[in-house]
Amino acid sequence: MTESSKSAGGRARALALSPERRSEIARRAGASRWGTLRQAISREGIVKVGDTELQCYVLDDETRVLARASFVRAIGRTGKVKGGRGFDEEFQTPVFLTAENLKSFFPSDLDVNSKPILFMDGDAQMIGYRAELLPDVCDIFADADRAGVLRANQKHIATACRTLSRGLTRVGIIGLIDEATGYQRERAADALARILENYIAKELQPWVQTFPPEFYDNLFRLRGLHYPRDTVKRPQYFGYLTNDVIYKRLAPGIVDELKRLTPKLPSGRRKHQYFRRLTENLGHPKLREHLASVITVMMLSDTYDDFMVKLDRVKPRYGETMALPFDSPTTGL
Repeated sequence: MTESSKSAGGRARALALSPERRSEIARRAGASRWGTLRQAISREGIVKVGDTELQCYVLDDETRVLARASFVRAIGRTGKVKGGRGFDEEFQTPVFLTAENLKSFFPSDLDVNSKPILFMDGDAQMIGYRAELLPDVCDIFADADRAGVLRANQKHIATACRTLSRGLTRVGIIGLIDEATGYQRERAADALARILENYIAKELQPWVQTFPPEFYDNLFRLRGLHYPRDTVKRPQYFGYLTNDVIYKRLAPGIVDELKRLTPKLPSGRRKHQYFRRLTENLGHPKLREHLASVITVMMLSDTYDDFMVKLDRVKPRYGETMALPFDSPTTGL
């Protein structure tokens, strides 16, 4: 059998496969060459920088990538980008950075940022570069141009890079991708989930005395009430005050999750204290640390209103903006 007939037979067999089977074969082939394939976890986004559009993704390890084809077009390179070619096989350096006259301008982390990344967008294989490579490339060509070492066939890349540089920074490109792909919403939700996991225990913790007498002594004083030392009963609205000055300022989302996990009894009181739901390694130590700060502010305050003004300044509630003291006598307003 000739080589041409073998090739024809291979193409025929490939066409006979289902799309799912072809995708699986492609995925395995890519994994064999590139290692474990990463997966895009956000929808494809488009970053617009001036008149340039760059196709972007966020991967499952939170790496932000720019699709290789749009990256190459953005820096003024023309021609079709072919498969996984176009980079040095040993160092995986993009072809547009292999010229000797550019190497003295490389940043120290270029060997990491410049490696092409093969990833899956659904069933489609994509090649991309880390988002941080784009400002690196712009800086390299700008520096080489200023040094007067660019060749004639590199000048147009330097021109394109100058245009891109006006709208990009290392931090800015990450923000642009998160906005374009909608990942900033997923990132916020994931960050909150990690906070709750670290602070709130899956099982109810044993009771230990957590709120010291000084907390209630000062709270009674600031509310203008007598502090009874012969009973542990408190006014029921003290629970509301404690939520406000303690749990709403401990960490984002904590008070809502504690309410969800701690149902009310028919009497209106909670089934158990919130602090029994906090983790031993982080939640409980952070609560004690916060309590110490709150008690210090209490001791420095003459009235409850005075206390709240000071507390809002040093320990504001999560998700709220501190009010500006417009009536401060020092401002003259």
